[in-house]
Amino acid sequence: MKQLVKVEEVEAEGLIGLMGQVVTLFCGVYIYTGKLVGVNDSFVKLDQPKIVYETGEFTTKTWKDAQALPNSWYVQTAAIESFGICK
Repeated sequence: MKQLVKVEEVEAEGLIGLMGQVVTLFCGVYIYTGKLVGVNDSFVKLDQPKIVYETGEFTTKTWKDAQALPNSWYVQTAAIESFGICK
């Protein structure tokens, strides 16, 4: 049965609410992690970025294989499937 659901927009929620924190972005092919320093309609910017090739168990404090990227990194928001604070 369909139900009516009230959607309420919350100020500073989502990616903007995570600014300044180390986040993990699960994308279609890759997983990126780093300090979230910028967000706009098209891209997010990560400082101290890493690309995660192998996660290992999610209960551990470190990724099994995360390779540092050379500089700040931009990820297209359209490619992000899910995100959060992880590790």
